[in-house]
Amino acid sequence: MATKIRLARAGAKKRPFYQIVVADGRSRRDGSFIENVGTYDPTKNPAAVKLNEEKALAWLVKGAQPTDTVRQLLKNAGVLEKLAAQAA
Repeated sequence: MATKIRLARAGAKKRPFYQIVVADGRSRRDGSFIENVGTYDPTKNPAAVKLNEEKALAWLVKGAQPTDTVRQLLKNAGVLEKLAAQAA
């Protein structure tokens, strides 16, 4: 099973709010997920990101692949640096 760390949309029409979730790559965008690792609110200025770094790092170590947007969020939070330091 290929797992992905991706965004699941929530919120009202024209008021997006996203959950950062770990899901099977075959499931729908807003479908079932394995674990919730954080939230992302792009409507705030600057965008608000709450992330459980330990859970995200654990899933990355297990082989979960982040999407492009989530990769940028993890990079800005410093999680990818911790992953690189852990691998070295």
